[in-house]
Amino acid sequence: MLASGNGSSHPMSFILLGIPGLESSHFWIAFPFCIMYVVAVAGNITILHVIRTDHTLHQPMYLFLAMLALTDLVLSSSTQPKMLAILWFHAHEIEYHACLIQVFFIHAFSSVESGVLMAMALDRYVAICFPLRHSSILTTSVVIKLGSVVMVRGLLWVSPFCFMISRMPFCPNKVIPQSYCEHMALLKLVCADTRVNRGYGLFVAFSVVGFDIIVIGISYVKILKAVLQLPSDEARLKAFGTCASHVCVILAFYIPALFTFLTHRFGHQVPQVVHIMFANVYVLVPPMLNPIIYGVRTKEIRDRVIRGCCGKEP
Repeated sequence: MLASGNGSSHPMSFILLGIPGLESSHFWIAFPFCIMYVVAVAGNITILHVIRTDHTLHQPMYLFLAMLALTDLVLSSSTQPKMLAILWFHAHEIEYHACLIQVFFIHAFSSVESGVLMAMALDRYVAICFPLRHSSILTTSVVIKLGSVVMVRGLLWVSPFCFMISRMPFCPNKVIPQSYCEHMALLKLVCADTRVNRGYGLFVAFSVVGFDIIVIGISYVKILKAVLQLPSDEARLKAFGTCASHVCVILAFYIPALFTFLTHRFGHQVPQVVHIMFANVYVLVPPMLNPIIYGVRTKEIRDRVIRGCCGKEP
């Protein structure tokens, strides 16, 4: 059934298939996804709680980490509850406006996550290259302003996705062959010329992710130069150690994100099940890994969590 308004028609709902080709295994596939989602939620809430309650962690690195944890909670929660409902309860139908809201949250907070990773790279650059001026350059107000810019950028750049697609007519086919609503997947259901939408999508990808990757790359080139000039091996290892967690998080986010982006547009030979699995990895694995990586590798957070678990006062 189609609804009409604003000169366009759209279905009342869409059908999300989940993971096409693995329908018989949906019930069992849901268990690892559920475990990863629980770990993501518990881990990121723990990170937020530790940073909020320990005032010694109210420093740029940890404030950016809190922003990352909050972003991961939103990103994973925008897809996983519905995905688990599909896999376990065959709840394949999603209402039209709920689908657009999901598109908005996925793309907006993916942009925010990319921006937070960029801000964290700048923090590492200032901390290693200008250690004596770190606290005066990255004050709390500067950190909050930078986080606000990243958030506003994500919301403003992604909003036109939903506005443009809401004014386009849809074909009778309302089946989306994946686990959640995504911009490119919706465009394939539109019965109109989508070149403007696709062009805007490329513009957002290159202006957001492209810019962030360039800034991250330049920051780490400068960090590498500064570290190699340190006088002792111990100092170099310590400096590299402060960046290791961030590098792991960057790789965990950008590798599946770029794979998903490229296969949507150019990877027509990639098996659909591979593409769908990577799309799910993209929105779930980074939110799960980030608190684990920082919890294990960051002594201050690790010690605070251990003290909390053991019931000891800091």
